[in-house]
Amino acid sequence: MGSKKNILLLGAGRSVGSLIQYLKPYALKNEWHLTVGDVSLSQAQEKIKGFTLSKAIVFDVFNQKLLTNEINNADVVISMLPAHLHLPVAKECVDLGKSLFTASYVSKEIQELSEKAKDKGILILMEAGLDPGIDHISAMHEIDLIKEKGGEITLFKSFTGGLVAPESDDNPWNYKFTWNPRNVVLAGQGTVKFVRNGFYKYITYHNLFKRLETVSIDGYGDFEGYANRDSLKYRELYGLENIPTIFRGTLRKKGFCEAWDVFVQLGMTDDSYELEGVDSMTYREFINTYLVYSESKSVEAKLIDFFKLDSNSEVLSKLKWLGVLDNKPIGLQKATPAQILQKLLETKWQLKSSDKDMVVMQHQFEYLLNGELHKKTTSLVVKGEDADHTSMAKTVGLPLGIAVRLYLEGDIKLTGVHIPVVKELYKPILAELEEYGVSFF
Repeated sequence: MGSKKNILLLGAGRSVGSLIQYLKPYALKNEWHLTVGDVSLSQAQEKIKGFTLSKAIVFDVFNQKLLTNEINNADVVISMLPAHLHLPVAKECVDLGKSLFTASYVSKEIQELSEKAKDKGILILMEAGLDPGIDHISAMHEIDLIKEKGGEITLFKSFTGGLVAPESDDNPWNYKFTWNPRNVVLAGQGTVKFVRNGFYKYITYHNLFKRLETVSIDGYGDFEGYANRDSLKYRELYGLENIPTIFRGTLRKKGFCEAWDVFVQLGMTDDSYELEGVDSMTYREFINTYLVYSESKSVEAKLIDFFKLDSNSEVLSKLKWLGVLDNKPIGLQKATPAQILQKLLETKWQLKSSDKDMVVMQHQFEYLLNGELHKKTTSLVVKGEDADHTSMAKTVGLPLGIAVRLYLEGDIKLTGVHIPVVKELYKPILAELEEYGVSFF
């Protein structure tokens, strides 16, 4: 495709640093110019420090003239905007005939642009980050290997977790935020769907954090996995339409889910309404609003009764450490329960500057070959360097950057809306990820 290309990167959030660092040497070599647009000019400028062929701009996706002009000047667009803002970008890319790359899930509305994108000869590649992204890439590699030798896959389970590395794990929850805190607070809402031994199974939100699987990773011990929202759609995506068991889950350290379930059962993760009197409320009063009225019982005693806890339980010690039982003002004028909980968690689960985060992923396969049942497990562990150079940013940004480079160098010929489940995409991306220490064992 030649050199002297213009890359437009929309959004300068947490995962963008690794993406830019990956593209930098190729940009200098091939004269690719990078424009980074964000609502915060200073944030965009920070991300391109020391990158000569680049510029930062103030970008507002709702400014139609700006959106059109910037996309029209680009050869390829990377959107790292919040997921709900991808659609106007995608529509503009299709209208102007520009290829688009993102790490977010394909929405129904973007999928419907596939034929138009093909007609324009452009690629819209989505789900090319960590999860979704590396999960697809690594799973399809193994699935195709098993199929190619004649195996029939009967079980596929996949788990991913963004966690704190053991050496930086210094709180009783064994957890710190490594990605969007709001998404963590709201995780799992809705009904989970999967299939086990040929039977459809459903888990409602109020049962989600009670139905756990133990996942062991060599050298890192045991984790607990809770189910992700819809595993059923992956049967078709992965070419496993008749598989008896398919299950996708999220990983946490042991004990996290039992304590988190307190918030779920009480309704403190609800984002659908605003509480009254938040401006004068303490965190202790916040949790007490969800417990039965009593003139004599303490909040702690009511929690112990409601959840049938021991007075020395780890759950209670986790809650106390978090500060949800403290008489400390919330400090918000108005808020939903989820917003109040998020504000508290952001102060307690923040990565310190020297902290290392850790991404863990595991795929489990069972398959029949020549009448025998075989089992295979592949695991991934990637640690960050510090709070600015995280494994989360690395594993989201790298696969996306690799895909963009391959496309600009003419190695990807696909058009339409795609995710990285075809060999043309997953083989070269997986091979290059290994060079950066993102490898399965």
